[in-house]
Amino acid sequence: METKQRDGGDIIYQKRKMAFIGIDMYKDTHTAVVMDCWTNKLGEITFANRPSAYDKFMADVKSLYGDLQPIFGLEDTRGFGRNFASYLLGHKYTIKHVNPAYTDAMRASAPMSRKDDSYDAFCVARILRDMPDNLPDEQHDDLFWTIRQLVKRRDSLVKGIIVAKNQLNAQLTYVYPSYKQYFCDVDTKTAMYFWEKYPHPKHLKDVQPEELLEELRQVHRGMTVKKVQEILSLSERNSPEEKDYQDERDLVIRSLVRELKFRKQENEDIDRELERLIQLTGYKLHTMPGINLITAAGIISEIGNIERFPNSDKLARFSGVAPVNFSSAGKGKDQRSRQGNRVLNAIFHFLAIQLVQVNPNGKARHPVFREYFESKLKEGKTKPQALVCITRRAVRIIYGMMRTKTEYKPFEKLVELNCHYDKIEL
Repeated sequence: METKQRDGGDIIYQKRKMAFIGIDMYKDTHTAVVMDCWTNKLGEITFANRPSAYDKFMADVKSLYGDLQPIFGLEDTRGFGRNFASYLLGHKYTIKHVNPAYTDAMRASAPMSRKDDSYDAFCVARILRDMPDNLPDEQHDDLFWTIRQLVKRRDSLVKGIIVAKNQLNAQLTYVYPSYKQYFCDVDTKTAMYFWEKYPHPKHLKDVQPEELLEELRQVHRGMTVKKVQEILSLSERNSPEEKDYQDERDLVIRSLVRELKFRKQENEDIDRELERLIQLTGYKLHTMPGINLITAAGIISEIGNIERFPNSDKLARFSGVAPVNFSSAGKGKDQRSRQGNRVLNAIFHFLAIQLVQVNPNGKARHPVFREYFESKLKEGKTKPQALVCITRRAVRIIYGMMRTKTEYKPFEKLVELNCHYDKIEL
């Protein structure tokens, strides 16, 4: 007991020498509140989110905390606050990342609801004072940050491709009622060449089969005479009458095709950069079944440096894979977590589905994981529960691969799957 009291006294003594600076961060300005260990507000500063304003801010804030040792708490260190966090790290200041959920909980616990920049910064400073040892240190790694930005850009492009493709399908329904019989998909290179040059059947009236075949073979060498004749026949039989403003209607289709081409090319460029940057991390996640380049990039962009997780249990809790215990008066049970990083949770969930899938011929894609999945079903677990078990095993394997930067090695026996992957060499 005396040791605990002495340790607590040491902590209080250390806090008495510290100044807690909470910063609420936005695109144009940041608001900082300086507080001592007794939650006394020493001052407040609002400054521009520009590198040229940082030196003046530091001079102003030093006049507030004096001889105290500063410690900074920042909510947004990946977005609007990244430049300022880099500035502080470059000047060797201690920075803690404050989860916005803590700030929301602090606001919700107040008797009277309040929401403004000053109070938000005060809440950050208060959390910083109460939890300095529990908050993670901010560590900037430009490699992982860049991978994250590329992944976000790629996700945006993919969403745009889906929207443009749906719009193109809708337009083609009007002008080519049988368009689904022309090509395997509306956004293949051959299909997009055809839609752009012939956005309406009227453009095919004087085109001979030999001429169209020669054109399409420049895009796709496998184009056949039979397919060309089928396209021309369907276009002639199902050709709608030309309507008013047809040139403007054609422009819509050509515009959608150009948009699809642009987004697809951008995606290819980003994929090449992601492949190069992932090699620089040393992680070999793509060697694991079910993980391709895009999945690996998504995992790495959300996890970042694996060294910030001391074991796979921490990673499982971070991704919302580990169960949460709800109990009272000694009674309760573990329930599925709805918290954690939901993007990473979704990636792990779909990976688990791929690991237990069975091919159309009845053969398991990954026999070891399938066997483990079926063993859990025999134990009485439901399929969703058994899938969570697979997800947890996958997280352990991924953690071990990232920690040791080694390739995936398939297991021959089910018993090996139950090893603790924090210690095993993969």
